[in-house]
Amino acid sequence: MKVNDDCCDVFKALSVRTRVRILEALKKHGPLGAKRIAVIVKVTPAAVSQHLKVLKQAGLVRSERHGYRIPYHVDVEAMRNCQDKLVEVCECGPGDPCGPVRGSRPPNRRIMMKKRPGLRDLEQYRKRLERELSAVNERIEELRRKKGK
Repeated sequence: MKVNDDCCDVFKALSVRTRVRILEALKKHGPLGAKRIAVIVKVTPAAVSQHLKVLKQAGLVRSERHGYRIPYHVDVEAMRNCQDKLVEVCECGPGDPCGPVRGSRPPNRRIMMKKRPGLRDLEQYRKRLERELSAVNERIEELRRKKGK
């Protein structure tokens, strides 16, 4: 299932701590079966299966049967879409209704914290910085016009 544009299903799936812990385990250890996840997350295999079902419906995990084994893994593209939407919704700064936040960091600072960010990450970061700079320039012009009156 594809992640929808507003990510409501994704955020609802992530509202349960156990599901977040399952995603963390999959990110750390790679593809895992439900029993192994249950051991790592310290819940029953039945509970893990139910949580995996929700995560799969939200598009955050994928699985493929290999004989009797069904390893689950994180859907990286879905996670990126979710992350992008969250940053878009939560990012405040000049020009946003919430106004500038004192001591705020540049948008999506975690990209610059990576040792070697990829091209896509850097392009998205640049677009966010350009939007932020545009909003700052608009505010400067607005203040200059007011001052000149």
